Amino acid sequence: MVTESSALAGSAPEPTPVQRLLPVIVPALAVGILCALVLLGISLLAERLQGVLWETLPDALSVGRYSTLWMIVMLTASGLAVGLLVRAVPGHAGPDPATTGLVDPPLPPGVVPGLLLVTVLTLAGGVSLGPENPITAANIALACWLGRRFLPGTPAALWLSLAAAGTIGALFGTPVAAALILTETLASRAEPGALWDRLFGPLAAGTAGALTMTLLAHPSFDLALPAYDRPRWGDLPSSVVIALAGAVLGLLAVYAFPYVHRFFRALKHPVLALTAGGVLLGLLGALGGHLTLFKGLDEVKELAADPSGRTAGQFAVMAVVKTAALVIAASCGFRGGRIFPAVFVGAALGLCAHALVTSVPVALAVTCGVLGVLLAITRQGWLSLFTAAVLVGDAAVLPMLCVASLPVWLLVTGRPQMRCTRTVRR
Repeated sequence: MVTESSALAGSAPEPTPVQRLLPVIVPALAVGILCALVLLGISLLAERLQGVLWETLPDALSVGRYSTLWMIVMLTASGLAVGLLVRAVPGHAGPDPATTGLVDPPLPPGVVPGLLLVTVLTLAGGVSLGPENPITAANIALACWLGRRFLPGTPAALWLSLAAAGTIGALFGTPVAAALILTETLASRAEPGALWDRLFGPLAAGTAGALTMTLLAHPSFDLALPAYDRPRWGDLPSSVVIALAGAVLGLLAVYAFPYVHRFFRALKHPVLALTAGGVLLGLLGALGGHLTLFKGLDEVKELAADPSGRTAGQFAVMAVVKTAALVIAASCGFRGGRIFPAVFVGAALGLCAHALVTSVPVALAVTCGVLGVLLAITRQGWLSLFTAAVLVGDAAVLPMLCVASLPVWLLVTGRPQMRCTRTVRR
């Protein structure tokens, strides 16, 4: 007969939090470095190809680099090429991107090469999408596959969170962005342990990814706008109005998204849908100018370098064109993320507000515009606040952003998200 005392003596003691967290450090650092290297490699390939497509090739053909004709031809050709690849590669480069988010369950590893190839063509071809969604999906798939091979007893959820954090940390050049995004995700789950215990591994992976990217590529989000010295009473209504305007524009994109997606789905073939999307993106590029092409990060820096160089109407046209380009690109089948194009939209809207009312500080106008658009499109509160603030690198703007976020959140919460129901591929 086994007594209670002998049973207790034979049972293994529960590991302490330190014992549970220490073994995670090395895998987390490895995953973070891997995620940064994948992002950096794809970014460099896309930049090299972009130089060939938009500089070397038009120069050789004696065509203007960003002429109307070349933008239409290049975007159409990009849509055709991506459509053919999506049709041909294993796994069709992943599920319909209109149905996916930033952090999703892992894809089969065989899908990753095709997904990365399509992402390079999308980024280089001038499509208005960023690298965040497909790179995160690829890194999650790779981390889960490698984790199953080398540490088979480790939960898949751990590898997913490490890869997501490592990629986001590398994208933004800081682990803070990864921690903020994952805080929203983890806080909604009923799991044991303190929140910081659950963030420990992802924070290590995000740090490794951010440091790797910073040391190798030196990324920067600072728009070098005039400093926002101190809050003023008159800035309160300005910040709220601009942020609400950005949210309204973002919600228009959200509500239009399923209808545009349904139109492209009706074409019933990825080559037709992506080629048609490329044609429309080329026409929009011709309307808005070359700054409305590509993911938008470098372009928004050029746009913000001369806040008084364009009229309010020109800034407004660029904001509307980029919004339409984002909706079309994300719904017709191009693989890419929505954060960086949304930043461009918000910045253009903020510059429009500053051009209309020059007494509104340009740094405040831009950050509030970005905040409103991002909240509507991503529905990520911490990410939106962080991204808006990091564009100016000035803590003085944070109180105004927090005030502006409150009415904006009341407007966007409970609304549909920019994501369609997943359909079964036939």
